[in-house]
Amino acid sequence: MLQPLSFPAMPGYPGARIWPNFLVGQIEKPVRVLLVDDDAHIRMVIAQELMADERTLLVAQAGSIKEGRKAIRQHAFDVMLVDMHLGDGEGLDLIDFMKTVHPSAEAVVVSIMESDDLVLRAFELGATGYLIKNSWFGNYPMAVLQVANGGASITPNLARRLLQRFDKTAVEESRRRQPDEAERLSAREREVLRMVAGGYTSVEIGVRLSISSMTVNTHIKNIYRKLQVRTRAQAVRFASLRGMF
Repeated sequence: MLQPLSFPAMPGYPGARIWPNFLVGQIEKPVRVLLVDDDAHIRMVIAQELMADERTLLVAQAGSIKEGRKAIRQHAFDVMLVDMHLGDGEGLDLIDFMKTVHPSAEAVVVSIMESDDLVLRAFELGATGYLIKNSWFGNYPMAVLQVANGGASITPNLARRLLQRFDKTAVEESRRRQPDEAERLSAREREVLRMVAGGYTSVEIGVRLSISSMTVNTHIKNIYRKLQVRTRAQAVRFASLRGMF
């Protein structure tokens, strides 16, 4: 079983561990966050956690779709934390809008809902994280840092349930639709894809496989091309459906 990278405690980061200088999210250049949630109390809790960690910087908050659209246009940010259901619409609409204004920004859904269909829809729109509110208090900064460094962040029990959803029937059906894939993944590409599914960043994968992060990204691009997908979430879903690991 893959084990997470471990670093000793560091006083400079309250409640955190040493953050290597090759990862995004340094004191001098923290990850910029936009927070959108219509619950003022939840917004305050998340905001306090983000501000308590020197690796993350809260640049703006919004409490509705209208305010969220305005904030997306007015502020530069790296990661958007967005509630699934807002008073005047769906958070998914903001993800779609964000991707048109800030294509390189990441989106993490924060919701009380655990609907598998909503999770998959969020990933299809480009989200790279889905957190259940009651399960993740105290972990919002780390979720932001994970997606900012090329990883994914999803509540563990939700991730497990999604994987279990793709049973043998779905696998066989998928294989019948595409019985002859032109290109199969190499052993190394499968290894990289398994680590991507585990939420590891390109840098972490490189460390574990003793290769450069650039080489890891090349493998990921090849995986995208062979599987005909555009995001890490889509690649993992494709591989799960076809029983590749």
